[in-house]
Formats: sequence, C-alpha cells, structure tokens
Amino acid sequence: MKRWRMATLVVAAVILALAAGAYALRGRIAMAVMARLYAHAMGDDPYAGLGDGLHVGLCGSGSPMPDPTRAGPCTAILAGQRLFVVDVGAGAQKNLALMNLPPGRVEAVFLTHFHSDHIDGLGELMLQRWGTGANTSPLPVYGPTGVDQVVHGFEMAYGLDQGYRTAHHGPAVMPPSGFGGTPHPFAADRNGPDVVLIDDGGLKVTAFPVNHRPVEPAVGYRFDYKGRSVVVSGDTAPSPRLEAAAAHADVLVHEGLAPNLVAVQHDAAVKGGKDNLAHITHDILSYHTTPEQAAAIAQRAQVRYLLFTHIIPPLPLRALEGPWLGSARDIFHGTVRVGHDGDFLSLPAGSTEIRRTDRLAQFR
Repeated sequence: MKRWRMATLVVAAVILALAAGAYALRGRIAMAVMARLYAHAMGDDPYAGLGDGLHVGLCGSGSPMPDPTRAGPCTAILAGQRLFVVDVGAGAQKNLALMNLPPGRVEAVFLTHFHSDHIDGLGELMLQRWGTGANTSPLPVYGPTGVDQVVHGFEMAYGLDQGYRTAHHGPAVMPPSGFGGTPHPFAADRNGPDVVLIDDGGLKVTAFPVNHRPVEPAVGYRFDYKGRSVVVSGDTAPSPRLEAAAAHADVLVHEGLAPNLVAVQHDAAVKGGKDNLAHITHDILSYHTTPEQAAAIAQRAQVRYLLFTHIIPPLPLRALEGPWLGSARDIFHGTVRVGHDGDFLSLPAGSTEIRRTDRLAQFR
C-alpha cells in the first residue's frame, strides 16, 4: 500500500512538473502554433486536398441581429480552383481568410439584394482582394439593377484610403488599377427567364428573381459545375421561382426565420417598451421563410441537402436549434443542417457524395 501511495505521489509530481514546464514555455508553444497556422494559411495551395468539384462554405451565417458567433451573410462557392462569393456581410472577409479561402483569389462577387447586412463587408473585401492579391483589375461585382450605385459608393468611401495604401506600400503591391470593383448589373424580371451570368470552363452561374418585397430587385443564384449543383436563396419569402431553380440540386443554401423564437424577441420588446424593435420584429415575418417552409420547398424540389443560413433570430445555445427547426426534419427527407460560420460542403465531381468539414475548427 505504501509503495502504491509513493508511486501515486511520484506520478503526481511528474505531472505537476510537466504542467509547470509547459506553463513556463507557453509563449514558445504559442509561437510555434502560430507559425504552423500561418504556414498553412500562406501556403502555395490553399485548396490542397479538396479535389475537383463544387464546394460551398458559409463565410457568414448571421443576420442584422447581433450574434457573436456569426458574421453577416456570406456564401463562398469554389468551382474547381475558381472562388466566388455570394453576398458580403460584416466580418465575412475575415472569415474567408480564416477559412483559407484567400480574398485575393476571389474571382467575382454576386449580390442577392442591397439590404445593408448583405453588402456592408463589400468595401473590405474589395480592399483585401486588392491588397493581398496584388490584383491589377477591380473585383467584378454582379447584382441586379442598382449594383453600380453600391459599388461606386464603396469606391467613393474608400477613395482616400486608396491613396494611403498605394503611397505606403507602393504600386507593385497595391496597383492603382486594381482598386475597387467593376459592377455587372442585370435585370431579373419575375415574368422573364432566368439569367445566365457565366457559362465557361464547365461552370454555369444563373440568377433568378425571388420574393423579398418590398425589397426590389432581389435574386438567388444557382451554380452548376461538372454535374454538381448548389442553389443560394438570398433573402426571400417562399418563392416558386426559387423552387423551380432548385430542382434536383445537390445543396440548397436557404435563409430561415423561426416565428416561434422571433415571438420571444417581440414579446420582450413590447414588455420593455422598445416600440421600434417591437415593430421590426413584427414586420420581418412577412418577407422571410420559416424552416418548415424551406424544408417543404427542398422536398418538392428533390434537393439532397438543406443548409440553413441567415439564421433569425440568433441562437446563443445549440439546444435552440431544435425549436428553431420545428418540424423541418419531418418534412424534408434529405440532410438538414442549421449552418454555422466555417461549415464547408464538398461535392466531388463525378460522384454523389456530399462531405462536410469545418474550416474554422482550429479557431474554436
């Protein structure tokens, strides 16, 4: 018995010594971890191991409501080696970099509509693409009628900064010709056909009108690449045009608002005398889609995977995801996920596989 106690004491002493040593070396350990993280982030091939196919990542799964775990709306689409972004909410460009989807390699941005939470990160993304990629041409920005006003507005706001950056770093690092964005407006007539925006290299990008009235215009996008497909809804109430565009898609990235949880917000606002917030939490019910409605759309469209984004209201506890979804999992027979920043779905070319990873896992 004495020997057992002695052995226990020795083991405890060794553990304490190792812990004390690790604590004393914590700075060096942290520096080594930092070096590995940056070596990975700045490596030659940020897409190593992904393989050819279509990939979709949530660089922002939040809404205008404050949520410390979610950036503003942003969906990254990687078709082979071509990187695109749908909407750019606040903080999204930082998530892109953290997800090892370099802003400097973004080929184009697609805006669904011009609500502030979908565009307020556009200026920063244009700046980061310019500065981190030494791009010599502006960022192409596709969007419905009005996108030119949005792009030129950000260029004006960042005009002074443009001069500072070039003066400080030099034109080789910040080429003046690469500043800002080039708007590509298109008309998406709700009574007309879908609009093909890109059709080359095996990639087809199509825009279609959705119902976010009184916000006009508002669109969603479909990406088709080597037999795989992803549809991004943008903000919308239930939309027959979206349902048609999503037919047989591998993944539907759809916004979602849970009225039962918004009602909790509304009641609190009324009781707290916050009349303006009470009014807003009442109004937003009319131009969004409930999780159950989105599930029914996905089921009828024969989608295989339903990924929710633009989560309303914020969900501070994972346990709230069940009440938020309601009966969505009973309605849709495919895979359903309440999206989080960093979620990344890979759809390899030539297969039916859908593989999920978390490209922000190392930071959690």
